[in-house]
Amino acid sequence: MAAAGVCALWSAAPSVAADANFRWFHYKGSDPVDAVAKPGAGEFRNPVLAGFYPDPSIVRVGPDYYLVNSSFSWFPGVPVWHSRDLVSWRQIGNAIDRPGMVDFKGKELSQGLFAPTISWHDGIFYIANTCFACGGNYIVTATNPAGPWSQPHWFPELGWGIDPSLFFDEDGSAWLLNNDVPPGGETYPGHRAVFLQRLDLPSMKLVGPRRMILNGGVKIEEKPEYVEGPHIFRKDGFYYLTVAEGGTGEKHAQVVLRARELEGPYEPFAGNPILTQRGMDPKRPFPVSSAGHADLVQTQAGDWWAVFLATRPYRDDIYNTGRETFLLPVQWTADGWPTILKPDVPIPHVVKRPSLPRDPAPPLPTSGPFEVRDEFDGSAPGLHWMTMRGPADGWMKLGGGTLTLTPRAEGLGDLASPSFVARRQQHMNMEASTLLSFKPGAGEAAGLGIIQRDEYWFALLLADAGGGKREVRLLLRDGAATPAAGKLLARAPVPDGDIRLRIVAEGERYRFDWAPARGEWRTLLADTDGTVLSTWRAQGFVGAMVGPYAVKVVP
Repeated sequence: MAAAGVCALWSAAPSVAADANFRWFHYKGSDPVDAVAKPGAGEFRNPVLAGFYPDPSIVRVGPDYYLVNSSFSWFPGVPVWHSRDLVSWRQIGNAIDRPGMVDFKGKELSQGLFAPTISWHDGIFYIANTCFACGGNYIVTATNPAGPWSQPHWFPELGWGIDPSLFFDEDGSAWLLNNDVPPGGETYPGHRAVFLQRLDLPSMKLVGPRRMILNGGVKIEEKPEYVEGPHIFRKDGFYYLTVAEGGTGEKHAQVVLRARELEGPYEPFAGNPILTQRGMDPKRPFPVSSAGHADLVQTQAGDWWAVFLATRPYRDDIYNTGRETFLLPVQWTADGWPTILKPDVPIPHVVKRPSLPRDPAPPLPTSGPFEVRDEFDGSAPGLHWMTMRGPADGWMKLGGGTLTLTPRAEGLGDLASPSFVARRQQHMNMEASTLLSFKPGAGEAAGLGIIQRDEYWFALLLADAGGGKREVRLLLRDGAATPAAGKLLARAPVPDGDIRLRIVAEGERYRFDWAPARGEWRTLLADTDGTVLSTWRAQGFVGAMVGPYAVKVVP
């Protein structure tokens, strides 16, 4: 793990005899499309941020681009990225990285931080965000996007509306948009509206009337669902309002409207949607689906680009990697409307690069086939490592080339913060492995966990078998009816000494292996149904997360 980017994920803990010591963690991944979609010298590969990086929002400040994503109830939250070419992204921080900024205790993994938006005005960066089921809407500020970010400024008067964003007009005035249930309530399931209200920056207070500027969507007579993710920008005398419609599944789409006055009325583009993959043949090769939630940015060269989320199913609408960040150019019609992609055109996996000076490749790859190894030789975890619902509180330490976890009673299925540190599964085909030094006591176990939701996970563990013996076990939780501690799928005795553990994914099929430190790999269980980790089965908004895990079963 790199020492750069210290955050509150890590806190020192005294080592005890029962602690689990992980000597390294290795991740390797690729996708079937890699064999046919190979970018040339002037091209890039989509997605630009592979794996669970949904709801992108982007801002340009001079030649620098900054991007943020949703993180829900994982901590630290709201990853902050930097790029100068829109393709090579380097994570520089996490906006929610200190205890007490938000409270995820007891929240579902798909609750928490929804759809952050990043903006810049007069030397200050702003992130507007919703902590769903944990406080509502807020804004944090920073002069350096790498942080530190301020404590949240909360807006309780916005209730349970979501997806706030800021617009700064040419006169310096600030405005907050978000979506909410329309006045009088829903007239059909998923009926939402977009609201606009002025924000007084010195007091960080909303002032004046809150106006509804879009009701339902571009064609309310068709009952569009969940209009959300609103953004406003100004160009050539028009205010452009872009929003997502259709929910987060296969009906997802992006639409645009415009007005001469900020508060409307807004006229929809006759060519909407400007981005969608709905209605396309699900059997098309290497499909990209569920596209929407776009944010547009103009480069210093005058070109326009869009970042947006989409998914890559391995079959039907089934994927384990969550919603990912894609990049496509924006074209403008002769009468001044932005378009991203015609509705019947598949999202391309390889695209011509923006006309911008090329950034060096990031130290941690975010796209295409790659493998990385964490040697645990830094003083703090890298920014891509996360824990569930809050920072490690005395149960993790890092030093001397070892990540040490203390087994605790809190487990993956307990709506708690277990001894689990994880990174995203970013490919359909993946190997995640580690070397573990551990002498478990009674009821103790440690190894690798991979989770999509509290009720849906696998754990490959080295455990106490009684009588001074050890064994490797595979546990599964595949729904709320399964015990929170999981059910046993397989077990095998193991010799003394360090043990290697490995989780291998090939689309929807997963394999779980173990080996002595210097011996051959042995399969504990193969051809296991990995749809347990899919959004289709587990529901929610996140992707699979994998990493070192330790637990102590209370007698």
